Amino acid sequence: MILTVTPNPSLDRTYEIPDLARGEVLRATGDRMDPGGKGVNVSRAVAAAGHRTVAVLPLGGPPGRLVAELLAAQGIETAVVPVAGVTRSNVALAEPDGTLTKINASGPELTAAESQALLATVAARSRTAGWIACCGSLPRGLAPSWYAELVARAHESGARIALDTSGPSLTAALSARPDVVKPNADELAEAVGRPLATVGDAVKAAEELRTRGAGVVLASLGADGQLLVSGAGAFYGAASVAAVRSNVGAGDASLAGFLAAGADGPDALAAAVAHGAAAVQLPGSVMPTPSDLDPAAVLVTADVPLDRALTEQGSPR
Repeated sequence: MILTVTPNPSLDRTYEIPDLARGEVLRATGDRMDPGGKGVNVSRAVAAAGHRTVAVLPLGGPPGRLVAELLAAQGIETAVVPVAGVTRSNVALAEPDGTLTKINASGPELTAAESQALLATVAARSRTAGWIACCGSLPRGLAPSWYAELVARAHESGARIALDTSGPSLTAALSARPDVVKPNADELAEAVGRPLATVGDAVKAAEELRTRGAGVVLASLGADGQLLVSGAGAFYGAASVAAVRSNVGAGDASLAGFLAAGADGPDALAAAVAHGAAAVQLPGSVMPTPSDLDPAAVLVTADVPLDRALTEQGSPR
């Protein structure tokens, strides 16, 4: 079982539009409403792959109730921590060429009591978990050290932790030694404080995160593929994609595939790449099922193309 923790979940609305024109009335050609937040997406992808998952998340107000209903409709078990604030609603505008414009709300501010209730719920539900995936930004009211505390508590109970966050929350959590961290190129650059121009730069940055406490680094480089850097060395993975429809949740699908495949070695990296490639070809934040995957389109190699320039160069924020 994979337990996910989403401290700042959302109700996500995605509209497909012919073209984004400022100041105009736009007619959507398609629309979706999905439960959102990075950990929620991981749970959705794990469930779509046929594995058991439990999503721990704070919810409040009508949007929060709708998130819970949508997850229940997808057969996903939830452990809800009620909060006084209202769960945020996000909007994404997807154009035919794959360009995505996102508007993310900040979300509610959690009280100290709600923060402790969230930690206690994770502890109570983690006893049967093979992995705990802690994902996304922290809401107002939670200090950057909150993830570090969660990782430390989880390790005390014997659980393994995968962390997908950024900025001070990521750097603070490294000292607690998360088993897996999953940054994208920008987040990786921000964590080491320098730009990343090549795949080799990304490998060096991932190795630095390992010296600072990360066990395994699974780095998403967008259209340039993915990296896996661990004590066994570095591996590079990429997949051919016919057309990008939406990249919302693609990184979360990758993490789900990686964890479900054992979170170790080139086979797990291949699963991560296959899930991410399938996700970008689906609308909104739809998570891929096994029938959507194309393992034959995936290439994983230990011959990492260190000199290859990054199309989407990682830059410190």
